[in-house]
Amino acid sequence: MTSANTASVDPKTFTSFADFYPFYLSEHSNRTCRRLHFAGSTLGLICLALAIWQGQPWFIALGLFLGYAFAWVGHFGFEKNKPASFKRPLYSFMGDWKMYADIWAGRVKL
Repeated sequence: MTSANTASVDPKTFTSFADFYPFYLSEHSNRTCRRLHFAGSTLGLICLALAIWQGQPWFIALGLFLGYAFAWVGHFGFEKNKPASFKRPLYSFMGDWKMYADIWAGRVKL
């Protein structure tokens, strides 16, 4: 399923994350978009580690900013769609981390 086919799908209609995740992946079919998500998530984790290690909570805000900035550049610049986080923020956040883990596990291509 491509982004063009899912343009009419309302993410609010999904009643479980298991049903939402295939839609989430279809909204990340562009390789550059996935790579930007991966980079943003990695930077977010680095910032979280720095916040804990340095005792500086502002690193958390930086990590959130970087994570979302990279993802949104991927969506608006390469995928040409709106992030599902605008309509399903929790499922989208969960999808970000599941896709991140699936990339590491080789189930989603980077």
